[in-house]
Amino acid sequence: MKNLTLSEGIQMPILGYGVYRVSPDECEQCVADALRTGFRHIDTAQAYFNEQQVGDAIRKSGIPRDEIFITSKVWIDHFGYEETRASVMESLRKLQTTYIDLMLLHQPFGDAYGAWRALEQLVQEGKIRAIGVSNFYADRLVEFCNFACNDFTAPDGTHVKGVRPAVNQVEIHPYHQQTELLGWMKKYDVLPEAWAPLGEGRDGLFDDPVLQQIAQQHGKSLHQVVLRWHIQRGVAVFPMSRNKQHMADNMNVFDFELTEAEMQQIAQLDKHRSAFFSHRDPAMVEWFAQMVEVRRNPNHNPDDEKRP
Repeated sequence: MKNLTLSEGIQMPILGYGVYRVSPDECEQCVADALRTGFRHIDTAQAYFNEQQVGDAIRKSGIPRDEIFITSKVWIDHFGYEETRASVMESLRKLQTTYIDLMLLHQPFGDAYGAWRALEQLVQEGKIRAIGVSNFYADRLVEFCNFACNDFTAPDGTHVKGVRPAVNQVEIHPYHQQTELLGWMKKYDVLPEAWAPLGEGRDGLFDDPVLQQIAQQHGKSLHQVVLRWHIQRGVAVFPMSRNKQHMADNMNVFDFELTEAEMQQIAQLDKHRSAFFSHRDPAMVEWFAQMVEVRRNPNHNPDDEKRP
């Protein structure tokens, strides 16, 4: 397994198992299968409602805690200093661990500054090893790195050292390659992570003739070629599958290498637009605000969260 080195010197596996849209009922078994397959990086979030099941699978696996890298994310209804601290402590309880390897701010909305201060202090206290952001576009990332990540005095009088984001998890796939954003991230020493690394096959990506031809040349699947493309760009990826054979296939991407010519061919596929939605769309911002209220309902159903 190839590792990426975070700004704090922490080693993070570049390939992990993501549990977005994995229901609580199936999550424990899926994570257990992923760990048995060889995955050692599990990516979850408070908003996925399956941290408890991730923790159960890790605890029952028998694998030493320091051999597994856990990423989670603070949801926007927990933003703000006090709320974020409390939510991270709850995530620690659900994940059944004394520390989280990487904690992200899940969205660029609400009191992200207050939430960031809480994460910085939790790093200093040893409850989190590294912190980062998710879905921050270039302008917001640059703003955040320059204005949010400063030393401060916590309410309890503790002097807390400012920390810049170690990673930014965003939509990246061959049809939305985020080249400009990756350039800004490199300038600020922020490593990229891809959600939807396969673009969910949208816009016909799974039938793309260029990707199919490259896959045929290497005797690999199209999925494996796309994952390999991410890895050669230095982008961490979290493919999700409920199928154990597919999990094994997703792990089997370190025994071949794309040529420079093939990398250039894939570079030409960029459509320079999201396959999902824009965080700058006012209607989407309103949807996220509505989700804060929806998710506070004890009878909340994730199937009701239909985007505009």
